[in-house]
Amino acid sequence: MCALSAGRPAQLRAAYRELASLSFADQLSLNFAAVTDDGEIATASYRQFADTFSVMCRAIDPSPVPSFRGVAEQDRVAHLALAREGDGAERATALLHEVIDVLVEASVPMAYKGASTSLAIDWTDHETWSRPRAKNDSQPANDPDASFGHAKRNAPGAKDCLFFGYYAQVATMVADESGPIVPELVRRVALETPALDPARVMAATLVRAEASGLALGDVLADCGYSNRAPEGFARPLRAAGARLVIDLHPADRGPQGTFEGAICVNGQLYCPATPPQLLGLGPLRRSASAEEIAAHDAACSELAHYKLSAITAPCDDGYHRVICPAAAGKVRCPLKAASMALSAEHPSVLDPPGSLPRCCAQQTITVPPQVNEKTRQAHDYPSEAHRISYARRTASERCFASLSDASVGGIRRGWCRLFGLVKNCLVYSLAVVVRNIRIVESFEARRADEARRAAMGIEPRRRRRRHQREEPAPSKPPTAKKPSVPG
Repeated sequence: MCALSAGRPAQLRAAYRELASLSFADQLSLNFAAVTDDGEIATASYRQFADTFSVMCRAIDPSPVPSFRGVAEQDRVAHLALAREGDGAERATALLHEVIDVLVEASVPMAYKGASTSLAIDWTDHETWSRPRAKNDSQPANDPDASFGHAKRNAPGAKDCLFFGYYAQVATMVADESGPIVPELVRRVALETPALDPARVMAATLVRAEASGLALGDVLADCGYSNRAPEGFARPLRAAGARLVIDLHPADRGPQGTFEGAICVNGQLYCPATPPQLLGLGPLRRSASAEEIAAHDAACSELAHYKLSAITAPCDDGYHRVICPAAAGKVRCPLKAASMALSAEHPSVLDPPGSLPRCCAQQTITVPPQVNEKTRQAHDYPSEAHRISYARRTASERCFASLSDASVGGIRRGWCRLFGLVKNCLVYSLAVVVRNIRIVESFEARRADEARRAAMGIEPRRRRRRHQREEPAPSKPPTAKKPSVPG
């Protein structure tokens, strides 16, 4: 960890040099040095240190390297699944997860463990030091657990590409809605081959965290997670008590069928007489003006009047009841005589359906858990409340940025020259531990400085944007040329 905190490559030789540079008392406490019977000091050699690391990794390796000798590149995924079957592999996988979870959770101080229940999740590419074999080469790569994945670049001018390695995922703690500011500490880490669905891997990681005592509140995820099948992501997280705040994939936005006559839109049920232009509302673009934001929020507020609101919490089986918006007093509808007494400020249904569906014939209907299971979330999409709550998800991107910063961690290809899932996972988790310690120290130092300035009556420091938009300099009026005087 000392080598990682210094921003050096994650290599065993660097770790050995750091241990050798410690004081003799620290070396004794870590069993790196010992006193022999003759009274001499014996320090562990590099070979002993590397062998100890290998023995520890073999004990928690669910897919040992020998099982992939002679395996062709195209058959690696099938052999990876076979290598992880059986009681021994399951115990090794569970032990690996336990070690990683304990390492990361130990870096979170007790004062911040219950500070927030909201987690922002995301994944990124983690290239291995190994290179893939050529297509005509039947031998596996030096890193047999790695495989090809897709790296999406959101930076301007950057193009998407393939990489050879793993998907690294983090679950970063963020402030609860209307809650106090908390340090953005990583609570869980997942590192797996791209051959496995990262959404399923993260869902299993969070479910395991909840079983170990970590309370799940808001889980903020982008459309890379929400677009997956609900049985792999949304369903297990809801069963664990999580409340999803997600961005919807363009294919999941807008009307997605009906249930009992109500229109399924963006994870909610709406009146069949909802104006079509409201059902087609999408998220705001990044460069939206203040007028566009106000108009968009007003349209979302009008759309909320047509929503069938929940009147009961989901039962143990996931069923809940919703009420007609006219019966709830949100819109005026001639099919509900009592609603016509509402003021004219409420939207009016001008063209009710001729043959009444069940959502119009009854005041309430029962909704099974399968309806909108993939897109249902805490806030109406894409309302202002959802936009403000979802903005907290950028904490996971800041976490990846700090881990890849060359001045701090510098995680990139060649940073870790160890092969195999277990070794890469262990070293990546240690880098996250170092990052958490640094974040806690910075957060507490900033809070102490704010308290000191408040005691002295000085205003708190304001954070400034690193990259401010530069306004173009005003153009100077052209100067008139002086007429040339002939000789």
